[in-house]
Amino acid sequence: MTKADIINEIAKKTGIEKTVIQRVVDCFMDVAKNALISNKNIFLRGFGSFLIYKRAEKIARNISKNTAVFVPAHAIVKFRPSTPFAAKVKKIKVEEIERNPKGEESISD
Repeated sequence: MTKADIINEIAKKTGIEKTVIQRVVDCFMDVAKNALISNKNIFLRGFGSFLIYKRAEKIARNISKNTAVFVPAHAIVKFRPSTPFAAKVKKIKVEEIERNPKGEESISD
């Protein structure tokens, strides 16, 4: 599902113009990105959390050149779904995931 698909779904469910929804979605994404860049976690009750984690430095391998590469410590963003949301996702049948690996169909609750 793309950002455009999300905007279309919200417009269909709320009756609000797509241009208004697009501005709101863009603003939400900007606020979320700026919060994460500022080292602030985001908690969305009932959906999940976007958390900043520190990834330790390590030595990795460049397989094609067979050389060691130093990867410095850095921050990453992880998404942790809420418990009810994760429980619903666990109910998805594996056969459905393999048939539709990109999640192209819209999901309704």
